[in-house]
Amino acid sequence: MSAATSSRPLHVVLGTGPAGTTLAGLLLRQGHRVRTVDRSGRQPLPGAEAVTADLGSPDAAREAVDGAEVVYHCVNVAYELQVEVMPTLQKVIVDAAAAVGARLVVMDTLYPYGPSGGEPLTEDSPWRATSRKGRMRARLDEAYLAAHDAGRLPVVLARAADFYGPRVLNSTLGAATFPAALTGGTVMALGSLDLPHSFTYIGDVARGLARLGQEPDAYGRVWHLPTAPAPTVREVLALVQERTGLPFTTEVLTEPRAWGPFDDAFMAEYAELFYQHTEGQIMASAAFEQRFGMAPMPLPAGIGATADWYRGWLSDQAVGTA
Repeated sequence: MSAATSSRPLHVVLGTGPAGTTLAGLLLRQGHRVRTVDRSGRQPLPGAEAVTADLGSPDAAREAVDGAEVVYHCVNVAYELQVEVMPTLQKVIVDAAAAVGARLVVMDTLYPYGPSGGEPLTEDSPWRATSRKGRMRARLDEAYLAAHDAGRLPVVLARAADFYGPRVLNSTLGAATFPAALTGGTVMALGSLDLPHSFTYIGDVARGLARLGQEPDAYGRVWHLPTAPAPTVREVLALVQERTGLPFTTEVLTEPRAWGPFDDAFMAEYAELFYQHTEGQIMASAAFEQRFGMAPMPLPAGIGATADWYRGWLSDQAVGTA
């Protein structure tokens, strides 16, 4: 590493799922020094330092974020482990980031809001979680903001709706949709086709997180990352068909049950959050868009980019099984 490179502020991305990997790639393209951290030791992004660490260990977490100016918490765990594991991760990551004097950007969900009755969700919406995972997330978010208010470290929470886009597999607009849509198969939908439902493009997730990492005056609160206006699920699937160019059938699950990439264990844990598909879920992001001048990816363009990525992914899968 050159002296010029080593003198640049270090951005540490915890977690290398779709959000963490897309964010790390964007930060590298912006010219930042980047370290990625996960438990798997997967192939690092070219130009990034890769660290393998158990972030449940205070010593390992402290070492993983050493030297960071900004830490991005993009770690997620299996649904059946979230209530048990996420609180430990929260405490360890806050302690580690505070110890090195870093700012902390937390990738968050809509779960703390709970059912909204179809009303648009803004950053001022009340937190009325009814699920175990939603109540757990709300408690963690309160603790993050309390750490900020107490002066332990600057913290900002970034919420998004269901992800879609390149690398996004485990989503209702991911591997349950695009492989079938590109091969004329059967696509899954949840709840109702005629309710509005927000989807956040993974590239907008990364752009929003990166921007918050460089905006310390915006900390101490929740922000909704840029998200296109919510269409109905039927309208989304029509766009998918338009962009893939093939007819497909749709199977609507009116209650949670195993289907395709979502097995029994996942659906059993997801049941308490199924309300997200039996009422409209509309996430508004006007506050972020106006503050930072950042518009979301239009849905037709985002679905086109996602379909293109899945074409390549399907080709790679076919080669791998040949």
